[in-house]
Amino acid sequence: MKSAQDIILRPVITENSMEGVADKKYTFKVAKDATKIDIKRAVEELFDVEVAKVNTMHVRGRQRRQGYTQGRTASWKKAIVTLTEDSKTIEFFDGIYQ
Repeated sequence: MKSAQDIILRPVITENSMEGVADKKYTFKVAKDATKIDIKRAVEELFDVEVAKVNTMHVRGRQRRQGYTQGRTASWKKAIVTLTEDSKTIEFFDGIYQ
């Protein structure tokens, strides 16, 4: 079984994802083989919060060019985690969102 640090790879910090912080929705880059149940357990373990819902999506790699050569960026999996109303917030995002 994977540890929580192997499932939650990093937070996604974009303008669109920061709009969800007010509604207790947090966005993370997660392992490609992680299930919604794995993600829920990992977030609850790492941040000591209560998760209400987990939405996941696969993000396709985009085609990139650098001069003459071209290739693709890696595909990855994104999870949007919604916390319950009575749960505390994730402190990491509180410092970013002002």
